[in-house]
Amino acid sequence: MAESALKSPDDSGETTGHEWDGIRELNNPLPRWWLYSLYATIIWAFGYWVAYPAWPLVSNYTTGLLGYSQRELVLEDVAKAREARAARGQAQIESASWEEIRKDPNLLNLALATGKAAFGDNCAGCHGTSATGRTGYPNLQDDEWLWGGTLPEIEKTIRFGARTTHPESHAGEMMAFGRDGILKREEIRSVANYVLSLSGKEFDAELDLGKGAATYAQNCAACHGDNAKGNREVGAPDLTDPIWLYGSSPEQVIATITNGRKGVMPAWEGRLDEATIRSLAVYVHSLGGGR
Repeated sequence: MAESALKSPDDSGETTGHEWDGIRELNNPLPRWWLYSLYATIIWAFGYWVAYPAWPLVSNYTTGLLGYSQRELVLEDVAKAREARAARGQAQIESASWEEIRKDPNLLNLALATGKAAFGDNCAGCHGTSATGRTGYPNLQDDEWLWGGTLPEIEKTIRFGARTTHPESHAGEMMAFGRDGILKREEIRSVANYVLSLSGKEFDAELDLGKGAATYAQNCAACHGDNAKGNREVGAPDLTDPIWLYGSSPEQVIATITNGRKGVMPAWEGRLDEATIRSLAVYVHSLGGGR
């Protein structure tokens, strides 16, 4: 049995001509059915490339000879989804007033659910999944709003954005007082110290607050107001509250005054449908900071 176990199962088969220490290398061709299957898949692949969107310059690089397009299928599915949503009340959200949405439990729940889903898909990347924001991106749960926190104001911000190319976008930006040579370094330190004192933050008592106040009156009051309460017409924040979008350390405040700020909120009109934009406004308003 030991000798038969060491023998080749086909000792008469064709060899490759190679032999090592008495061991011959046999040439066992693949079964014909396997080879035919391989050839068939190759032929099928070439046909697939021509018929479907893979091989360029046959019809075009997106559709192939059969005119197939996954994008078109997705758009069809989106259209069907919109139709289904409209049947469940989306059309009512588009046409109803804010007061009607707030008073109708069914409409309100639908708007909140739609807005929450849209927020997760489009807004959470900047504002966070819980809408608490981060440095440079506002917290949507507090009651401080750069451009206003009523339902119509939130809708306008979502629809047209801030500092975008849209003609109805919010406009206004923080000037670069240091970079543009408007204020000297000591003036920037002085006014930053004064601003920190307004919101109860720690400040350098050795610096003259009077000089900072004078610099503020000459350069900052036009936007932030004489009382530093801000101006929503130009998106100027309230400097007397403890909420700071870009940080409240002396270094961060000095950096803001020196280099300016002009964060951009994208315009969602044309990217989201009417019902989704209004639903987003309702959802954001409901987070706790809406006015």
